[in-house]
Amino acid sequence: MAGNRSRSQSTAPIGVLALQGDFREHLAVFEELGADAIPVRRPEDLERVSGLVIPGGESSVMDKLSRLFGLADPLKSAVASGLPVFGTCAGLIMLADSVLDAIDGQQTLGGFDVTVRRNAFGSQLDSFETDLDVPALGEPAVHAVFIRAPVVERVGDAVTVLSALDDGRIVAIEQGNLLGTAFHPEITGETRFHEYFLEKVRTRA
Repeated sequence: MAGNRSRSQSTAPIGVLALQGDFREHLAVFEELGADAIPVRRPEDLERVSGLVIPGGESSVMDKLSRLFGLADPLKSAVASGLPVFGTCAGLIMLADSVLDAIDGQQTLGGFDVTVRRNAFGSQLDSFETDLDVPALGEPAVHAVFIRAPVVERVGDAVTVLSALDDGRIVAIEQGNLLGTAFHPEITGETRFHEYFLEKVRTRA
């Protein structure tokens, strides 16, 4: 299933923002799925892609580097124009319209009508793993790894909640062209979120 779905995507590659964080792991997942993917570090790289992943890492550093490399405004324009974008952990924070506990001066790209809390579970020492029910992906449950992860504290009417923890805290969402998870599917061998994203890209193409 994975190979067929991924190879049906647009001929333009998927981009993975490669300024900081675990972009290599996302590139490896797409390679495993047979999908063409490239690192995005400059505005001209962004112009080549049919979809974009913003990886886990440190959202405040990504914000600073995106502005330093002249990518912040092109990224905002791409999100607003409907480019499919998948954010994991820090990437989810980057796509949120509002962030709680942001550092002074921290900016986001926006797009998701949500409020996200940074480092909602504490420090890296408080990282944990759990199994999540994600009805949109079917069975079995998704094994999710949370590392200094955010949570979604408010969702707008246009946002679809894809998964939440047992205590109700929201950890996976979707809104139009955007997909976001508070956890890291790219580091667990879980490919279904990437397949789901590739389907978004194919549908838009």
